[in-house]
Amino acid sequence: MSDLAVAEAPGAAASRPLMPGEGGENGRRWVLVAVLVVLGLGWGSTQSLGKMATATGHQPFGLIFWQLVVGAVVLGVISALRGKGLVLSGPALRFYVVIAVIGTLVPNATFYASVVHLPAGVMSMLISTVPLIAFPMALALRMDRLSPGRVIGLGLGLLGVALIAGPGGSFSLGWLAVAMVGPVFYAAEATWVARTGTAGMDAVQAMFGVSVVGAVMAAPLALGTGQWVDPLPLGRAEVALVILAAVHAVVYAGYVWLARQAGSVFAAQTSYLVTGSGVIWAMLLLGERFQPLAWVALAVMLAGVALVQPRPARGA
Repeated sequence: MSDLAVAEAPGAAASRPLMPGEGGENGRRWVLVAVLVVLGLGWGSTQSLGKMATATGHQPFGLIFWQLVVGAVVLGVISALRGKGLVLSGPALRFYVVIAVIGTLVPNATFYASVVHLPAGVMSMLISTVPLIAFPMALALRMDRLSPGRVIGLGLGLLGVALIAGPGGSFSLGWLAVAMVGPVFYAAEATWVARTGTAGMDAVQAMFGVSVVGAVMAAPLALGTGQWVDPLPLGRAEVALVILAAVHAVVYAGYVWLARQAGSVFAAQTSYLVTGSGVIWAMLLLGERFQPLAWVALAVMLAGVALVQPRPARGA
């Protein structure tokens, strides 16, 4: 939590000893990789926690509202400790609204709706498609380049999704389509942040504002659709939601920071670890097991992601 705040705080590097090589490009690269690992492991747990939160019948917009409220509290405390409040400038408000819609309301609604019908491990596998989707978006905006290997990677990614959705995959094609909405919006979010920035805010400030504005937007949606969730008394589902929200708030802020620092395609590599750790979390927390075809699909998708990623020299 605090490590991410320190990572982007102005002048923070001068307040502690530098790690070996940290002052140079190699050190910066390892810092970015370390953040990537932390984000992947933390975010991977949210797939299983989300399924646990829906186990008692809680509906998407009610869950999203409380997730954003908890996130706003966590990030608000961090912001207060850092002496930084909520930014209310025009560009900042525009950022809050855009990210709240494309990075939270839409993808989280489809996640909570589909995770009821799909294994948490499969949801984690689908997250690996984020880089595959982010790449053509970056191409369209002339933020990246095309190569034969990366075209093959895109093809492998599509094949992996097809294997999960195929007749032997034993999963609902309709709910798989709903589940794929999230990766599309996450890729769009990463690309948008990499291209436009965060309106001069650091990641914690940015996501604090997104959480506040998102909660304001989610409340009428939850009430208007009859999806309001009463969090009391706290049961297993509600505790899972609180943990999910706290973890999500921190890793989400870190993801926005990483996308801005290293580009959308590099940040989207979080999906490797989200996928791997997500499958493991699902097996440990939920006892999920998968057919051989699902493992083949996962291997094919990750191979595709590996080919789509830029060469190390460019990715740095």
